[in-house]
Amino acid sequence: MSITSSDPTALPLSQVLAQAITKRADFLQQAATQQTDCFRVFHGTVEGCNGLNIDRYGSAWLIQSFHQSLTETELADISAQLNQLAELPVVYNDRSDKNSRVLNRLSDELQEFASSEQQMQENGIKFTSKLRHEGQDPLLFLDMRIGREYVAANSEGKSVLNLFSYTCGIGTAAAVGGATRVVNVDFSSFALAAGRKNAALNQAENVCEFIQSDAFPALRQLAGLKVGGRRNQKLPAYPKLPATQFDLVFLDPPRYAKSPFGIVDLINDYQSLFKPALLTTKAGGTIVCCNNVAKVDRDEWFASLVRCVEKQGRQVTQHTWLDCHNDFPSFDGNHPLKIVALELS
Repeated sequence: MSITSSDPTALPLSQVLAQAITKRADFLQQAATQQTDCFRVFHGTVEGCNGLNIDRYGSAWLIQSFHQSLTETELADISAQLNQLAELPVVYNDRSDKNSRVLNRLSDELQEFASSEQQMQENGIKFTSKLRHEGQDPLLFLDMRIGREYVAANSEGKSVLNLFSYTCGIGTAAAVGGATRVVNVDFSSFALAAGRKNAALNQAENVCEFIQSDAFPALRQLAGLKVGGRRNQKLPAYPKLPATQFDLVFLDPPRYAKSPFGIVDLINDYQSLFKPALLTTKAGGTIVCCNNVAKVDRDEWFASLVRCVEKQGRQVTQHTWLDCHNDFPSFDGNHPLKIVALELS
């Protein structure tokens, strides 16, 4: 099945990719001077081919299709255009199945490369990379670059809590930025193992801690609250943590997740996570909140955060919106990923 649009007015894939690369000329030049070799070169949803993303991850190009498979001809054409930018291995992950798992086989040589550990860098910070592994997504979410930059620039001398840390990109950036303590919390041992490698690549092992835990019990303990669960759910074991407050808290939950301890629901119940995260944030500290659901209105979401802060008898003294870089364009300037840093009294 071809990924080419059935719309007769749509431009050919090769042409929309060429336009996207041309638009990024200044960005690509800047990335090179800033020691960054991981970025998006084609954001298909906005740039003319829905469900097709093309990224550079260090020493390779990564093509991912989420709705339809690429034909061999389309893949060859894209590869030729990418090699004009840099001659690197091209890995294609066809994720058009319902569960987004990779469907296609690679050549033996390319499979060995894609499943081996590589290295990339962003603003000089080193990260581990593996384009095919036991999980589904690449080991660094590129649209979160602005979040890592903010944390790196605002962590010197501070304690940092990184929730839903995945491979600890935020925590690594905090450590490189001069944080005195970084606590990374995630349920996945695989993700935290990659996080440890990221810390080691940047000589930050002595600053970073890694806690494998469901976010709800970890958060509630750190906030000094009782750990509970969903009705009629037996609670599994979880790490015991003392109540602790941090100078900087980073909250980046998934859209929806269910566990015996609670339900993560960014559309209907962001507050169930935000309230305890707020309680772990020191007076005078900052909490960075993320919401990656496109249908959530930015202003309404922000207003709900402010209301929750005020219900706890505190105030938002200043806020800063962190907008994605221009390798992740949006239709109207309102990117689905919303990130706001709240400074709290």
